[in-house]
Amino acid sequence: MANNEMLSKIENGQGFIAALDQSGGSTPKALAGYGIGADSFNNDDEMFGLIHKMRSRIITSPSFGNGKVIGAILFEKTMNGDAGGKPVPEALWDRGVVPFLKVDKGLQDEENGVQLMKPIDDLDEQCKHAVSKGVFGTKMRSVINKANAKGIADIVEQQFAFGKQILGHGLVPIIEPEVNIKSDERAECDALLLAELTKHLDALADDQRVMLKLSIPVEANLYKPLVDHPKVIRLVALSGGYSTDDACAELAKNEGMIASFSRGLLQDLRVSLSDEEFDAVLGRAIDQIYRASIA
Repeated sequence: MANNEMLSKIENGQGFIAALDQSGGSTPKALAGYGIGADSFNNDDEMFGLIHKMRSRIITSPSFGNGKVIGAILFEKTMNGDAGGKPVPEALWDRGVVPFLKVDKGLQDEENGVQLMKPIDDLDEQCKHAVSKGVFGTKMRSVINKANAKGIADIVEQQFAFGKQILGHGLVPIIEPEVNIKSDERAECDALLLAELTKHLDALADDQRVMLKLSIPVEANLYKPLVDHPKVIRLVALSGGYSTDDACAELAKNEGMIASFSRGLLQDLRVSLSDEEFDAVLGRAIDQIYRASIA
């Protein structure tokens, strides 16, 4: 079964996961970084069409299929689109890249130092559709700004509640409670988060396993117990606003943690590059992130 092959690739593969899941709010910034200004589109459909072209160019570039990218997180419109004449999840898996779907609907206003996810009323429908498209897992993000014990407990509880719903569809959830790297309480947030995650992981049923996507901790290897936890398939790191160089330098200090970068992967790509130049720039970023992930 492809699912077992995908599980093996994610659990044991040498490499990292590309985050290609910018949604409506973050797409204009991603396009601007790529060299496409807001004056280049008139509505959301045109905007999403442009970002899909960018993502398709990435997915079909030779360097993206060189074995160093083991997974890719997709926005729903990307999952439903084509790349190189094939449905995107199929195109990815043909290149040895395991597809994931972003399922969250964005963030609520801050309360108790955290931003919970907005309700995901269509989560069951999203999961069924993702399964039909050959997707392996999902991703959902919430944000921790302050070392508030109640807030962090609430954020982890919500993540695992949705995670169990996703597991019920045969998908693997990536649980992502991001610690804001600009927080002046980062180290305290990291410690509280580790305790809450461990508690919820310990309570999972025998047949339930998840992935975690976390900010790189202030204290190197703080999350090593999560890397080694039997309920964790893989621990991946978000770049969180770091430059590629800084994110890779910090990640390399953490044994067993691999990258799942968005900005860190895309920051030097431009629409004006020739296909050869584009692939060379992408390849350099992939090589750099790969080295940090296997350090």
